[in-house]
Amino acid sequence: MDRDAHQRLEHLLDREIEAARSLASALEAERTALTGESVEAVKTVAARKIELFGLIEALGRQRTDTCAAAHVTLPQIQSGRVPVIAGVSAAIADRWLALLDLMSGCRIANEINGYIINARRGHVTQLLQIMRGGTPVTYGPQGRTRSSPLRELARA
Repeated sequence: MDRDAHQRLEHLLDREIEAARSLASALEAERTALTGESVEAVKTVAARKIELFGLIEALGRQRTDTCAAAHVTLPQIQSGRVPVIAGVSAAIADRWLALLDLMSGCRIANEINGYIINARRGHVTQLLQIMRGGTPVTYGPQGRTRSSPLRELARA
């Protein structure tokens, strides 16, 4: 790998790492907003998250193009395994490993936020069903579902 390609790749990886750190912070802020009561906070953080996903995608394309031009392949890593990355410096290999680690953490944080969203959606659906006079589903001592009719709370 020539010196210019090496420097471009290091610079791109540094920018990706910075973007991944920002994404990790945005995901943490999103989790806080999702457990709070402010819809505006959720919208603001979600917009930032989408912006960062776009930036990371664009930087990833640039990295892929730079690697292709330099005939370098940066491998995906299986948990617990440290690959040998041929044709790159230790600095690039270290940056690549750091980026993959950060992105793995972001994926997990995003999945957790998705679970929070789905749980809140389920709660809202149950509340609406109860308010409409429907039969809520509960669980008995043996873990089986059961329905018990309730009185209507309100009529439209």
